[in-house]
Amino acid sequence: MEPRRDPRGALVRPYAVTRGRTEPSRDIALEAVLSANATQATEARFAGHDKYRIATVCEGRAQSLAEIAAYTRMPLGVTRVLVADMVAEGLLTLHTAAPATGYEERMNLLGRVLSGLREL
Repeated sequence: MEPRRDPRGALVRPYAVTRGRTEPSRDIALEAVLSANATQATEARFAGHDKYRIATVCEGRAQSLAEIAAYTRMPLGVTRVLVADMVAEGLLTLHTAAPATGYEERMNLLGRVLSGLREL
């Protein structure tokens, strides 16, 4: 008698991919832009299948965290944990649009832009 096959295919639980972690090691915004060069993508081959998939998506073209999750078809929470690990390991480069400091300066700039728009 042949064993019954699961019609859903091989199912891997998200917590198994992240080794039970639900929070990333660092906070990465959904719109954060990440990239990988050829060396990083090559090194990611030895970090595991899922990390290699992420690196190949980011190789040669910067992607946001949301795009990476969509292209790899992984849950966003899993992608966020893996990407944070990859940034810490040097397998991905995180590009930030604005520095973490200078909140007041940014708010002042946004206030001036809003005032200018209201005057139009």
